[in-house]
Amino acid sequence: MPFVNIAQQKEVVSFEQAVLAPIGENRGIYFPQNIEKLDKGMFASKDFNTIAVETLYTLTSGELSKEQLKGMINRAFNFPLNVQSLTSRLHVLELFHGPTLAFKDFGARFLAECMAHFNKEKATIVTATSGDTGAAVAHAFHGQPNIDVVILYPDGKISKEQEQLFCTLGDNIRTIKVKGDFDDCQSLVKQAFNDKDVRQTLNVNSANSINIARLVAQVCYYTALPALIDTPIDRLIVPSGNFGNLTAAMIAKSMGAPIGHLVAATNKNDTVPRFFINKQWRPKATQRTLSNAMDVSQPNNFARILYHYQENLDKLFEDMSAVCINEIQTRRTIRHYTQQHYPVDPHTAVGLEAATLPFKSENSNDLVVATAHPAKFADVLEKILQEPIERPSSITDAMQETNLSESMDNDFDDFKDYLLGLNTSNQ
Repeated sequence: MPFVNIAQQKEVVSFEQAVLAPIGENRGIYFPQNIEKLDKGMFASKDFNTIAVETLYTLTSGELSKEQLKGMINRAFNFPLNVQSLTSRLHVLELFHGPTLAFKDFGARFLAECMAHFNKEKATIVTATSGDTGAAVAHAFHGQPNIDVVILYPDGKISKEQEQLFCTLGDNIRTIKVKGDFDDCQSLVKQAFNDKDVRQTLNVNSANSINIARLVAQVCYYTALPALIDTPIDRLIVPSGNFGNLTAAMIAKSMGAPIGHLVAATNKNDTVPRFFINKQWRPKATQRTLSNAMDVSQPNNFARILYHYQENLDKLFEDMSAVCINEIQTRRTIRHYTQQHYPVDPHTAVGLEAATLPFKSENSNDLVVATAHPAKFADVLEKILQEPIERPSSITDAMQETNLSESMDNDFDDFKDYLLGLNTSNQ
């Protein structure tokens, strides 16, 4: 299916065009022009890769053959995907078993496959991270020929474990800690894409969830839910920051996946929960929280959700709700599940706390999305629990490496000079 620029709806492009130039006219991002349903028989499959191939083939209108997609998926999604049942009515979709221990591995690794397939010239990927995207993108593209990667992140506002996983690689991976918050980093990236000098000098691309390749990859683990859990989901609860993961769940539901009500669980950066209450979009200053990867006040992907429901906003409020979870609740939930011998990271704790809130049925079958391995936030958990957290070797090894990041003020002129300097150093 073609992809439409939601800010300039006359601009319609192919999947390849949307991947290689993810920001369109008027700084718009892309979304499927129409969402086709999968054959109902597909949801009877118990093979994740089979469902993923059909999902991506449908979303990309056959631009990539099923054989090509099979190879790309086998390489990109080469790690486990699990559902843990905590009770008969509460389940957790564990998306953190990839190489960087977060759900972002799905989107970043498929994007890397798409770039390797479509890109024919030197490219520079410029992206911002609130924590987990950085590691996923860095590892997905590390050592990939003809691609440089520049990752911006807010100085002092991600966990040390998160930082070390992507700021120690070097080679074609460059990392910059910005004196500001994630929204500042995201703004610098948008300005770079909108700057004529940068566009003419560098073949820039983005690996944030604004890139449609990342978004469609995330749809796969939602359309594949019947292969992972036998019972239909009444309520799917998604910890949400930039809202890409929730957008993917919305697309999967539109494709026929057996998903009931969608719940966006945010931390105290509550722009979307307030929107669901008063129907007004009023972002506030971003606040720092335990669930730092969700410290986003102006989520890019919510525009995609609004586009999808533009002809019937009342349906949005039927299909979806949003709740805000505070720090006290997050700490309490972390302690509770540690006592139940199921340690969780702060983001997953936000989702699990949201699952305790009333729903239309007391017997609803709930699935909470676990977005990151608890060890990625070991320093946070140790302060809450007052006990050591076991770290996997991927983290302990990274913690011993030298951090190669550069520091930068929140100033676009400085960032622009840095980017243009890359072209000189590569010549």
